[in-house]
Amino acid sequence: MIRFFRNSYIIQYVVIAMLIIALWIPSFITGNVDAAWRSPVAPLYNLIANILDFWPPFMLVFAMLLMAFEALFFNSILASNQIINRVNTLGAVVFLLMMNLLPVQTTFYPFLLSSVFLLMFIHTMFAIYQTPRPELYLLNAGFYVALATMCWFPSLLLAVWGVIALSIVHKGSFRLHLIPFIGLLFPYFLYFAVHYLMGDLMPVLQAYGDYFTGFSLSIAKFSWLKVGVLGFMLLALMLPWFMPHYYGFEKTVSVRTKITMSIILLLFGIFMLFIGEDPMLSGVFFIALSILFSYELAYLEHLRWSNVTFILLILLVLASHYVPLFI
Repeated sequence: MIRFFRNSYIIQYVVIAMLIIALWIPSFITGNVDAAWRSPVAPLYNLIANILDFWPPFMLVFAMLLMAFEALFFNSILASNQIINRVNTLGAVVFLLMMNLLPVQTTFYPFLLSSVFLLMFIHTMFAIYQTPRPELYLLNAGFYVALATMCWFPSLLLAVWGVIALSIVHKGSFRLHLIPFIGLLFPYFLYFAVHYLMGDLMPVLQAYGDYFTGFSLSIAKFSWLKVGVLGFMLLALMLPWFMPHYYGFEKTVSVRTKITMSIILLLFGIFMLFIGEDPMLSGVFFIALSILFSYELAYLEHLRWSNVTFILLILLVLASHYVPLFI
């Protein structure tokens, strides 16, 4: 199975399409659409959700197609950064599994839209490595973070990850570290200017003030199932590093640097699981896991038991979506 997805022919994309349809069918059966995720500090998500709200099934179709696009985009990011081989679809499959582990994730929720811009942000930060003039990249990086926050506001925390990542990939001046914040502030300048012209700027500013005032970390939504799923994913990720003879990891400095950035991103993702109402909808953790799992599977040498484990993971994920339909 793993060797099958180490290729990039039309049959692999057919299987990926079948997998995403299989994962999302239960949501269409149950009508898994929730309007409660709209937030005063998520204007871009609110706008798109309001447009799609005329017919809930269409919102689910849009979300499923968006997930498919993100999976393919994620795969291309890994391939272009040599984290997986260029002729490879492992990244797309791993991304789909990680982002659809439980039924609560197969709907149109803020992070799903935010992750489009976060993937662009991560790709931009990877591209800065050994770039002699990274100013435009940095400006774009800040811009992508701003758009991500307009869908899921906790994405703002990844601006800190961007500063750390920049220190790893490019030893630059203080001026370079300021450029992303210019890109971050520019969309908000336009957003607040529009509301100023409309005469309702103060309520908008109050909404942001209320968000920061009421910000807190919570473990209330961590059910035993979710704790078990998250713990199993972390254990599965770390286990290969204790069995190095099973793996032929790529040793280039460029790839090692990007993997280091991804490990730091995973730490941010773990922290961000405690933000919001449901840890499964705080997907930075799952994006970082997808990068690291794809990297491991791309250089796996002994495939027998790993194939069994990979197939079992696919079956368990499918079971998590279909079993609730019958109980």
